[in-house]
Amino acid sequence: MEPADQIGIAVHQLQTDGYAVLHEALPVSVIEQLHEDLQGDFALTPYGTGMFYGERTKRFGRLLRRSAATQCLVLHPVIQDVVSRILGPWCDRIQLNTTQAIAVHPGAPAQLPHRDQDMWQADFGKREYLVNVMWPLTPFSKKNGGTRIWPQSHGSNALTAVAEDDFIAPELVPGSALLFLGSTLHGAGANASAQERRGIVIGYSLGWLKPYENPWLAYPPDIARTFPPELAALAGYVQHRPNLGNFEGQCPSILLGDYKGEPLGAIDALRPDQVQQARAFAHGRSG
Repeated sequence: MEPADQIGIAVHQLQTDGYAVLHEALPVSVIEQLHEDLQGDFALTPYGTGMFYGERTKRFGRLLRRSAATQCLVLHPVIQDVVSRILGPWCDRIQLNTTQAIAVHPGAPAQLPHRDQDMWQADFGKREYLVNVMWPLTPFSKKNGGTRIWPQSHGSNALTAVAEDDFIAPELVPGSALLFLGSTLHGAGANASAQERRGIVIGYSLGWLKPYENPWLAYPPDIARTFPPELAALAGYVQHRPNLGNFEGQCPSILLGDYKGEPLGAIDALRPDQVQQARAFAHGRSG
């Protein structure tokens, strides 16, 4: 299938059902390398605390500095286009919301069904704030706690109750990707198997929101300087017009160059409509 067809189908499925599956989105070898790179982190990370994170579940972030293979997931071209079409009407640019690894261990109970958009106190039902992508590191099934999705629970339907049993648990293999909206009800299932269920969540949100994972702490300039420009921008080293996320009135990408701490002059970062308003105002005032 051509990438353009994949993009159109995935966007339609997200808009219609609140989720979509991309089969064979990446070579299994990429996922295997990422999984190998994270083995030590999975072993050393303690279980979570609390009923939401799960006390038989392990989670850790900052994946872009733990494994270079993470870049293949974050910058996946089809997913980038899908996310931009879903979120683009509501922001000047998208941002990386999180990179998180999750291991649901045997005996873990089902997670509370939830919508990730609820992390922000926003006006729900009128716009989308987030798109998540779940990448399996091990096969996902209903028995081992694979992600549960409540189809058509998104958008304005997020304002109404959903029957608890109306979920699906897509069977996924490494290399595939499960996309779902921030307004889609979902949650990890109970792991009734004898093996861990491991996966990666890559989240993208509107560029003007406070992200789940603090990008400048996760990826300080000395780390972000090693990223390609498009990845550094997703990780917070770019302004969101008008003037959001600046450093001394300039684009924070200046920190990734040869900036030595000298004083800087503020530079406008306005949307095109605001540039026109400013020009019209200046012209009227001078006239």
